[in-house]
Amino acid sequence: MLSSTIFQLGPFKICFWNIVFLAIIFFVAFVLRRLILRFLKNYLKSANISIEGRRSTWLKLLSQSVYLFAIYFGVLSFRFNNESITFLEFINYKLIDLKTFNLTFYHILVIIIVFIGTRMLVNVTKLYLIQKFKSTKINDDGTEYVYIQISKYIIYLLSFLLTCKILAIDLSLILTGSVGLLVGFGLGLQDVFKDLIAGVVLLLEGNIKIGDIVEISGSSNQSSVVAKILKINPRTTQIETREGNVLIIPNTRLTQHQVENWSHGSALSRFTIEIVVDYGSDIELVSKLLIDTAMSHPKVKKNQPIFVRMANFSDNGLAVELIFWADQSWDINNYKSDLRFEINRLFQQHKILIPYPKRSVELTHKV
Repeated sequence: MLSSTIFQLGPFKICFWNIVFLAIIFFVAFVLRRLILRFLKNYLKSANISIEGRRSTWLKLLSQSVYLFAIYFGVLSFRFNNESITFLEFINYKLIDLKTFNLTFYHILVIIIVFIGTRMLVNVTKLYLIQKFKSTKINDDGTEYVYIQISKYIIYLLSFLLTCKILAIDLSLILTGSVGLLVGFGLGLQDVFKDLIAGVVLLLEGNIKIGDIVEISGSSNQSSVVAKILKINPRTTQIETREGNVLIIPNTRLTQHQVENWSHGSALSRFTIEIVVDYGSDIELVSKLLIDTAMSHPKVKKNQPIFVRMANFSDNGLAVELIFWADQSWDINNYKSDLRFEINRLFQQHKILIPYPKRSVELTHKV
């Protein structure tokens, strides 16, 4: 009863035991892969390394190649009740037989192997690049990420072309015959294609990398955003704002808008705090208090000029500016807030007034 045919898979007659054998084989493969990965993790931890060495690379490949053996033994298990059918006959069995296109189990197996091989090659390339960057003096996570992403795209593209070659698919005929469809498709998805091209530009140029702190200028109805680059995808980029929010923005916003990269160039930048004091205030005392405030803050660079500048004679009082240098830090607004708290305390202590707008209203009475 259990050996009776349930359905037919190509030349093989499948019974209940074939399904049981397949389930056992792939379950064993799943457990074996988990054990290999656990051993790999323990090995790396005991060796006090993250991802390094040929041995860890081979263990990673072995853990992923388990499924290749599972597929092979799964096909062999079909011979339990199909003794007269060889493995070669199975893979050459034609599922689709047309004049211009043939599909056999061989093609399916090769496509699966290409897919698994692609994953393995991506991991090998990633391990190689990480090891290469760790061996260099300059360990830049952003540059490392760019090289890994570009290598992944190239490997996936070559795998796609190889799959089309295996299936004997002529891409030129497909593209030629569907020009009109592709034009309409391109017009409908032109914004998506713009973002994809912008993603490639960001990865190739390397002006913006993972971990960089950037200030992205806004449009007419948007304010500028200071954020940290978390991840650059083919179409979008993930950024983290100072409020801790993770935003996903199109890549064109980084290529078509003005972007100030705080992580490039000089680590120092000049900052300004504007203050308005009442007319008649002792401006020399104001200048001394402002400079003393900046000198007392640990994040202000003492080896750079710190000075006070008279900005303007405003409507409400004397507008002065405290000029200082500090690191282009993610927390610069917090540093400015510390300085303003101290300025307010010192002004209250020395009776220096910060004016508020005054308006005079004249009432006229008509008889």
